[in-house]
Amino acid sequence: MAKTLEELVDDDRITVVGLLAEANAALGCHFERELSGVGLPLSWFEVLVRLGRTPGGRLRMSDLAHAVALTTSGTTRLVDRIEAAGLIERQSCATDRRVAYAALTEAGRKVLKRAAPVHVESIQRHVIDTLSADEVRDLERLLRKLRDANQQSA
Repeated sequence: MAKTLEELVDDDRITVVGLLAEANAALGCHFERELSGVGLPLSWFEVLVRLGRTPGGRLRMSDLAHAVALTTSGTTRLVDRIEAAGLIERQSCATDRRVAYAALTEAGRKVLKRAAPVHVESIQRHVIDTLSADEVRDLERLLRKLRDANQQSA
């Protein structure tokens, strides 16, 4: 017998992924609002923090696009705006003209230094304080497992 639409969509697998998406969206709203206090959109913070955590403070544009989960063209538009604000700069590759890097500027480092404590406090309030220490460790382990299992096929 064929399943009804209600039976098809009332699936625990859909529910768990939906909850993950809803939690991510809600957290993103909190983070966006709180970072706006230092004049930095969340998407810009994500780029700056990726660059700030990378040795040398620069990434190939394609690696940055993958890290922030945007298309190449979406990353290019985002980098254009952040570059216009003077927080990052494009650098060419000395050995391959097809490769371009996004690199953190000194102004970008200063903004990131102001924004990081705000973001950490927001994470503390909206994530860490909500969970036990064991749940935080479990969440990190599970998210790494999901990320790693799906990065190869992405």
